[in-house]
Order: sequence, then C-alpha cells, then structure tokens
Amino acid sequence: MIIIALLWIVLAVLFFVFTFVVLFGAPYVPTLAAQRKNALDLLDLKPGQTMYELGSGDGTLLIEAAKRGIKVVGYELNPILVMVSRYRTRKVSKQVSIVWGNFWKADLSQADAVFVFLLDNYMKKLDAKIKREHKGSSLKLASHAFTIADKQPAKKLGAVYLYIY
Repeated sequence: MIIIALLWIVLAVLFFVFTFVVLFGAPYVPTLAAQRKNALDLLDLKPGQTMYELGSGDGTLLIEAAKRGIKVVGYELNPILVMVSRYRTRKVSKQVSIVWGNFWKADLSQADAVFVFLLDNYMKKLDAKIKREHKGSSLKLASHAFTIADKQPAKKLGAVYLYIY
C-alpha cells in the first residue's frame, strides 16, 4: 500500500514537472536529428560564437553544437531535464553552460544565435524580446516547426525556419 502511494506521488511529481513548462513555452519534445542538423547548418555559426537554446531539454542539440566549436547556453525550466543534460554534456562542459531557469528572464544580448522549439503563441513574444534586447549586432533565430506571425523567414530547411535580426 505504501509503495503504491509513493508510486502515485512520484508519477504526480513527474507529470507536474513535465507539464507546467507549457505555461512558459512548450512541453519537452525532443528535436529529431535531421532538424538539429538543419538548425545548426542554417545558423552557420563559427567556432567561438555563442548560441542560446531556449528550452534545452536533454541537451542533445547543445552537444552537437559544442562539437562544432560553438559556445552554447541552454535554458531549461524542468529540473529533471537540467540534471539529465548536465550529465550528458559533461564531456563538452567547457563549451556548454546549462541554466536552470525561465528563459523569458534570460539576457539574450550576448547571443549570436538562438534556437527554439516553441509553440506558435509564444513566437511573437520571443520576437519582441529579441528586438528589445539584441540591438547593434545581428542575431540569427532558428525555430523548429513554428513561425513568427507577420515575419518572413530568411530561409527554411526542412521544418526549421531561420530569422535574421
């Protein structure tokens, strides 16, 4: 009886941790290998440049970007995924920083590029945030699957859209 009660508590906590993030962006859905490659190819960052992934999930894209010599900062709200991604990125930890926190509070002014897999209703808000915070140098935004209403992407590769600011 106690084991069943503990199991229900664990399941409830997991359900909460993996679903409450929808209030801030999107649920955890891994980006497929083809889309990760397309995003990194579209962003065309050089070694030493910095990419932010807003909602970095399990860290897979962070690892692939770091292997290309890109400095990456991942923002993730789910504490379980933060632990998973910190463990998974340990071999490239000099290139990767993972922040447990709300990316809406992140300062994007130091980013050369941003990758997101957000829901449609948050893309316009992200567009406004980038315009507000990233003045001066250019910034590239790669969005998997979702577009910014009333804004034409510079390029599209597979299901990834590229915007340039």
